[in-house]
Amino acid sequence: MYYVLYKDVQGYWRWTLYAANNRKIANSGEGYFNKQDACHAIDLVASSKGVQIFER
Repeated sequence: MYYVLYKDVQGYWRWTLYAANNRKIANSGEGYFNKQDACHAIDLVASSKGVQIFER
């Protein structure tokens, strides 16, 4: 898996997470004014192992 960090057409930072087969599996869902904030969001997603999962 790997992340791609990029600026969108409005100049906001976004990220996309790709699987090993190069398919998109997640994205930031929002744009970040600061690159550091986008990187922090990636860190949160990357460290989410062991987080509770609720089924609806």
